Amino acid sequence: MSADELCELLQRHARPDLTTAIDGVRICRADHSALPGSSMSGTVLAVVAQGSKRLAVGDRVYEYGAGQYLVTSVDLPVTGQFVDAVPGRPALGFGMTLEPAAIAELLLEAGPDDLPKSPGAVPPGVAVTDAPDELLDAIVRLLRLLDRPGDRKILVPLLKREILWRLITGEQGDTVRQLGLADSSLAHIRRTVRWIRENYNRPFRVEDVARLSGMSVPAFHKNFQAVTGMAPIQFQKNLRLQAARLLLANRPHDVTGVGHRVGYDNPSQFSREYRRQFGAPPSVDAARMRDGAAPAPEALP
Repeated sequence: MSADELCELLQRHARPDLTTAIDGVRICRADHSALPGSSMSGTVLAVVAQGSKRLAVGDRVYEYGAGQYLVTSVDLPVTGQFVDAVPGRPALGFGMTLEPAAIAELLLEAGPDDLPKSPGAVPPGVAVTDAPDELLDAIVRLLRLLDRPGDRKILVPLLKREILWRLITGEQGDTVRQLGLADSSLAHIRRTVRWIRENYNRPFRVEDVARLSGMSVPAFHKNFQAVTGMAPIQFQKNLRLQAARLLLANRPHDVTGVGHRVGYDNPSQFSREYRRQFGAPPSVDAARMRDGAAPAPEALP
């Protein structure tokens, strides 16, 4: 595998909307370092081929550079930015959605004897490590199919399976394998994460959400924090603020209405927490987004 070929493929096929002709595969190019942008992570594999990326999840900060990859097994509110990007040498990244059903199918086919032993503890929802040559080689072969539309129907599923297998059996395999296990601790936490996302603008009792996970309150707190890096209430607050920023990008003059819509009854509290999260009051940040001086919310590659 040539690192130069990986960069060439990513640079040539990068589009403004990040999409490619291969379903679930995204390419990101940044020609200069920018302010952090907020989004939901999705469940993804993200590989940096050139430059580096910084990702904040709650109080945790992850940095990964050329030849490293990040996996997320839970859809988390994140703040990210490419760094070390300059004109003439852009930051380049590859992303692929991780589908639980595809992972479950591979786990069933392999059987327990072909898989590394799990350490037992619930794995974090985000992990970073060096990408082995076998994984990068499979990614390059997948990207080559962007130039070979006649081969895509047959070969894309095979290469996606190979990439998933490299992840499942790799250094962060425990995080990825949990995605395919219906009764894993991660699956229970993902169920509560989905509920909080769907009801982010409503108050809730932690006891009720813990019951949804099938865990005691202490066990739920411990596992939720281990997976997401946040307490449940902090997770909800991050969701509210990201939703507010997305709304403000289109409704910059309705700060009070936006705050109420995402669940804040107190405008002062909304403004204070928004400023702490994004570095400016809602009205100022909305104006910056309108003028292009701040990154609008966008999906990660």
